[in-house]
Amino acid sequence: MSDQDFAALRGLRATRPEAVAEAAARRVRRPLLPDAGGRLMLVAADHPARGALGVRGDGGAMADRYELLRRLRTALRRPGVDGVLGTADVLEDLLLLGELDGKIAIGSMNRGGLQGAVFELDDRFTGYDAAAVARMRFDGGKMLVRIDPDDPASVRTLEASARAVDDLAAHGLIALVEPFLSTRGDGGSVVNDLSPQAVARSVAIAAGLGGTSAYTWLKLPVVADMEAVMAATTMPALLLGGDPSGSPEETYASWGRALAAPGVRGLMVGRALLYPPDGDVVAAVDAAVRLVRAGVAA
Repeated sequence: MSDQDFAALRGLRATRPEAVAEAAARRVRRPLLPDAGGRLMLVAADHPARGALGVRGDGGAMADRYELLRRLRTALRRPGVDGVLGTADVLEDLLLLGELDGKIAIGSMNRGGLQGAVFELDDRFTGYDAAAVARMRFDGGKMLVRIDPDDPASVRTLEASARAVDDLAAHGLIALVEPFLSTRGDGGSVVNDLSPQAVARSVAIAAGLGGTSAYTWLKLPVVADMEAVMAATTMPALLLGGDPSGSPEETYASWGRALAAPGVRGLMVGRALLYPPDGDVVAAVDAAVRLVRAGVAA
């Protein structure tokens, strides 16, 4: 993307706010899955709205919006990449730049639990609601559901998420639920329990949200025993990447093993692909696409 592209984007935002709705109305849509055995490779870009800007120890890696948009465009233009998850600001930038035609677009719904805040586990719905996702002609909404048995805010998140599942289903839109069992660690930081038993329990809770599960998908972390996790549900699942800590080779190997579990339908990864250690977004995205396309979902 050139400086001229960004100047035009800023100009539209300042002088023609209606251009967002116009771009949404003319966006070329596609089916969620091409066939019964299809898989998805989606890029996640909703981290900044929760104040989560760090990648691999660089606390401000995602702070530069222009650099993020350049990396997103590179990723979205790679063969085999199906779409993107983002908050309204990110998805509307991509819409105005013409990068969402023929792509799946998932709106991020609850970003109120700011990273590091005393209220971090109060995951309020501060982003899209189902009506806005439908109005923008997007394909679904995603919600973060962190459950801490010692935090009263968790029940509010569960209740709001159940309403969101129902509202999205009423519009015929995917409800992508990302559950964790979480606790407060040393210094008050939030720690997600990534043991297979805890993840399976979070799946059981998330799968029961709402008055219908017809449109519910799950977004799950990669853990040691994904088959045990996926045995907890018949719902389709996408695997998340998180903030990577090991080498890319170790990360890809773990994704490859997890993708073999029944019910896993692909990847929804952001930081690991957009900010790889060597800076080569093309190579990182292409490696993930190869993993997703290597098998057929069961």
